[in-house]
Amino acid sequence: MPAPDLKRPVANIYVDGYNLYYGALRNSPFKWLDLRTLSQLLLPDFEIGTISYFTARVKERPDDLQAPVRQQTYLSVLSSIPPVEIHFGHFLQSTVRMRVADPLAKPRTVEVLKTEEKGSDVNLATHLMLDAFQEKADIFVVLSNDSDLTEPLKIVRETLGKMTGIINPHRRQSRALLSCNPTIVRQIRDGALGASQFPDRVVLPNGRAVQKPAEWS
Repeated sequence: MPAPDLKRPVANIYVDGYNLYYGALRNSPFKWLDLRTLSQLLLPDFEIGTISYFTARVKERPDDLQAPVRQQTYLSVLSSIPPVEIHFGHFLQSTVRMRVADPLAKPRTVEVLKTEEKGSDVNLATHLMLDAFQEKADIFVVLSNDSDLTEPLKIVRETLGKMTGIINPHRRQSRALLSCNPTIVRQIRDGALGASQFPDRVVLPNGRAVQKPAEWS
């Protein structure tokens, strides 16, 4: 009798970088995150295929001149993992006037610096649907809690007939995303984040050693 086929189904992961950061990493000690290890912990029944990470390059701020350096340090390590592909959107920054919350305050408006991240959600949706159409995996998993991704997830699930999944980095789950009837739903918890950290010192394939940013220690 032939041996049974024990091959696990392949999962492609689509990571909304800023949704992950603001949902689970911003005020935590877990920013030095190994996405491959995290994916394996959360999806133990699947072979991890491509991990597509969608982000934008941050810019210097008067209160944090080193933010771009820390981000580039992390991206250099993240991109050295074979399954990870990084896709960039961009930031738009403008000065606008906005109303203050206190109705008695004068003046009624103040000038603020508004920063908007553009392109990542569109890029994520595009790669998600294209990969599903081309049948590049058995299940297509979105790591985000952004309800803007509801429609592409529905198309993958209902029109293309593929298995889908949601990994939620926030405390509350988007009801809109749950309405897509995903095959699996996972919640990111501190235990998984803590178990998915890169070593403090990582040697890249080119031999260069990269150290975890001191501010993240």
